[in-house]
Amino acid sequence: MYRTTPDNQLAFEDFYLPFGGKLRSDNRWVLLARMVPWDTAEAFYEKQFAQSGQGAPAKPARVALGALIIKERLGVSDEEAVEQIRENPYLQYFLGFHEFRDEAPFDSSMFVHFRHRFNLDQLNQINEALVRAEQTEAKRDDEPPPEDDDSDGNTSSKSNNGKLIVDATCTPADIRYPTDISLLNEAREKSEQIIDILFEPLKGQQRKPRTYRKKARRLFLAYSKSRKRSTRQIRKVLGQQLRFLKRNLNTIGQLADQTSLTLLDRRQYKNLLVIQELYRQQQWMYENRCRRISGRIVSISQPHVRPIVRGKASAPTEFGAKLSASLVNGSVFLDRLDWDPFNESGDLIEQIKTYKQRFGFYPESVHCDAIYRTRDNRRFCKKYDIRMSGPPLGRPPKKTPENTQELRNKKLQQRQDELDRIPIEGKFGQSKRRFSLNRVMTKLDDTSETAIAIVFIVMNLEKWLQKLLFTLLWRLRLSTKWSLHVLHTFMGRLLLTGRSYSLG
Repeated sequence: MYRTTPDNQLAFEDFYLPFGGKLRSDNRWVLLARMVPWDTAEAFYEKQFAQSGQGAPAKPARVALGALIIKERLGVSDEEAVEQIRENPYLQYFLGFHEFRDEAPFDSSMFVHFRHRFNLDQLNQINEALVRAEQTEAKRDDEPPPEDDDSDGNTSSKSNNGKLIVDATCTPADIRYPTDISLLNEAREKSEQIIDILFEPLKGQQRKPRTYRKKARRLFLAYSKSRKRSTRQIRKVLGQQLRFLKRNLNTIGQLADQTSLTLLDRRQYKNLLVIQELYRQQQWMYENRCRRISGRIVSISQPHVRPIVRGKASAPTEFGAKLSASLVNGSVFLDRLDWDPFNESGDLIEQIKTYKQRFGFYPESVHCDAIYRTRDNRRFCKKYDIRMSGPPLGRPPKKTPENTQELRNKKLQQRQDELDRIPIEGKFGQSKRRFSLNRVMTKLDDTSETAIAIVFIVMNLEKWLQKLLFTLLWRLRLSTKWSLHVLHTFMGRLLLTGRSYSLG
């Protein structure tokens, strides 16, 4: 059951504090509470519940979304996030409460339900509503023109306007580095546990089937402790583990005919299905002497995770979700998220069309790396008069006295386009170093997608918060005659520490 909660947040002065005083209007959480599009989240959230009926009502949409934002912005665990909310009146104000209560508003296990209740598409729409509100606020405050102006300060008169920066990255999942033998050993151990459970009702009626678990464990440990492993040794141990696992799966099939698979809980039954598919893949690769197969399983607990070949020096292969993102005027959008590897160059045309839907015009330039510069993408950009970063196709023209300046200007433009592409790399660094995309700790595919999408919302909130703080500081300087030295020192500390200072 769910009861629609209207957005009747009290003013920060009216928030009741039992120990006296009142909230400050310049606190970061008070400012953030005005930025989040709570109405959009409420519209998505309430559709999942019956408006009337029996049972305790679900937590409001503002509590669910706000708790996910708080956890990600503070960079803490689910349990610690609940404790922070219990102790901090500003966090309770951010969640829409009217008074401070020294008790946990919900159990930490509710974070799992909150992630289930917001899917990837809904969070992307919430993110776009947030960016639209930011643009409206910027126009209301009569801020200076955007960055895509001409070098002489005049706004471009062409129908195309703005810069679209695109790139792709991988968000590693929280799994150990997988090897074929370690996966088969884990599958064998889990299959032995399933055999023990299925044989329990038959104990005393017949002899327990043999699993050779001690021998299999001894062979695996001997392989793990060996320092130098030849190809012949690896293949030998791989075949041994495959035969042990095959025997266990046959035993499970025989026991299932005598008892019932309903003796297994939900997780054990899921593991059984994954183990059967894992055995099929490993057996096929073993017989065909290859190391590639479609939909390869690299984790039994997270079978949706796939290997993503990135070619990076530090991690040639990463295991997690691959995503395509775009950056426009400092706001970042999650355009695509997929657990299977894909070529990001196929997303560029759709990203350009989405840019037009968001802003009403095509971008003046697209900044991307070499993998995006395919002939189809170049043809599309040329059709709509969009400049694509990077050198054109074909042999470079011969340098002559007449075209020396022209070639120099093109070279400078290409250099500037590459510099303009750097900010999206900074966004990826921020998402992985400052926030949690360097290792996604959630275990399910849908909860992981929610955790990834929340990071993009928080990054846009951080960008808007810094802009608000800078505006407040600038107005304060004009009113109190602050020196530039004091202002620059304050802003430097703010950017380095990420803290929110009081302005009074």
